[in-house]
Amino acid sequence: MSTLNSVEYEQGYQEIMNISKGIMKGKDAVVLFYSEGPTESPFTIPCIQFTDSWYVAHSENILYRTAYSHFLKMKKADKADFFRFIHSAGPLDENNCSKDLENRRIYMDTQNNIVYSMNDQYAGNSVGLKKHSMRLAINKSGKEGWLCEHMFVMAALDEEKNRKTYFCGAYPSACGKTSTAMIPGEQIVGDDIAYFRNIDGEFRAVNVEFGMFGIIKDVNAQDDPVIFKNLMMDQEVIFSNVLRGPDNKPYWLGMGVEAPEEGHNHFGEWKKGIKDETGKEVGVAHGNARYTMRLDYLDNIDKKGFEAKNGVKVDGVLYGGRDSDITVPVEESPNWKDGILIKAATLESETTSATLGKEGVRTPSPMANMDFVSYPLGTYTLNNIKFGESVKDTPRIFSNNYFMRDEQGHFMTSKLAKKVWLHWAEGRIHGEYDAYDTPTGKIPHYEDLRILFRKHLDEEFTKEKYDYLFTFRCTKWIEKLERTKAYYQKMDPNTPKEIFDYWDATIARISKARDAYGDLILPGTYKG
Repeated sequence: MSTLNSVEYEQGYQEIMNISKGIMKGKDAVVLFYSEGPTESPFTIPCIQFTDSWYVAHSENILYRTAYSHFLKMKKADKADFFRFIHSAGPLDENNCSKDLENRRIYMDTQNNIVYSMNDQYAGNSVGLKKHSMRLAINKSGKEGWLCEHMFVMAALDEEKNRKTYFCGAYPSACGKTSTAMIPGEQIVGDDIAYFRNIDGEFRAVNVEFGMFGIIKDVNAQDDPVIFKNLMMDQEVIFSNVLRGPDNKPYWLGMGVEAPEEGHNHFGEWKKGIKDETGKEVGVAHGNARYTMRLDYLDNIDKKGFEAKNGVKVDGVLYGGRDSDITVPVEESPNWKDGILIKAATLESETTSATLGKEGVRTPSPMANMDFVSYPLGTYTLNNIKFGESVKDTPRIFSNNYFMRDEQGHFMTSKLAKKVWLHWAEGRIHGEYDAYDTPTGKIPHYEDLRILFRKHLDEEFTKEKYDYLFTFRCTKWIEKLERTKAYYQKMDPNTPKEIFDYWDATIARISKARDAYGDLILPGTYKG
């Protein structure tokens, strides 16, 4: 990708070797053996972590499956095929924080599947099996014909029909990924990273991880009851950047519990009202505070799917973004290729008043994976298309948007409405609902949603609300596609022409629909 921050191999190698020399002197060097995915399975990627941080070691012991015995059983031909992560926090200050910031470096050697991370402690850069491993896996999968995606794996349950349907889903940050994976009444297999492989012609997925590493801000008993209950129990959990109160208990932002007025947090010794060096008041906890815990603590885990060495067969893939006035809450793609190019590649996240910068700015986020794609974006997009089309029973693709607002700026549905959108998708997979066509896919009939809202939420869903939510907005969709084209041109000028041609053809189809039906097309009126 033209925007990759890269250096010549020898230059980078020499720099990181010079910085690394003697960096662990006087410390314990910890060597850890893990597996990405279940051990001894078609998905397994063995990994070794070198570190001088017990935080890194403890985190990975919770997050990943130990694999020393797997290494012992590896065949001679495979013994060089594993990921390596070499980390040191470097010299520490009086607060045990890395202090040699001038020599902080993170280098990814894609030729040898090694990541070097020196003079840092931020989990995203130090816990090698998390995001570093994901970048290596995406690069590896691109060469080998499988996929590594920034997705949850979950099961939607229909107890009346004794039916379990597996979905994977990708959502940019703050767009509903974890809350979808944790919808009450459904089951979770994994919340963050999935590997996809074609096994005997089936599209199969595993959760790469054994635990979950989540943002703890706004986790509370009302919105996240299963996670909150486990965080409050007397069991192994790592809390980072929270407040440790005088009672030695953790407190965080949005916890829904009254916090003490003093304690210890990322700032050091903290009291309510204390200000930092810029004069800004320091909150109870950091906004990016985290928790690390085992997934099998959760009551709603799908144990069979979680432990399956051949993964689970995926029937549906969800791509969810955030916008206030373009994308309908749920829409099915007509086919896999269309789903990747019109649902996945066009994903955007709209800034809100709660985020830094200007409100209403739409940030492109193809496949919700841009922080981790480690080879050209256009090729990665084509590989997504090719993989899905290589299996016998290709999953259905659906888009989600939980953030539509009315003309007064109010959200149109509750947080729990995502259960309805999920179960409409589940029903479509099993041939239970008809749908209306739009220029970009298929949307629900009002009567089906009315019944689903009553069944799952005991709520009335009005026709007026339905019409507003599911109106197709032609000009806004054309603008969205033009933004996607510009983003791909910027990130990968060598994106294959066939991708741009597909978007141009879609824009032409929407323009034709606008000429025939007007800019706003009510559900059920579009006839192609």
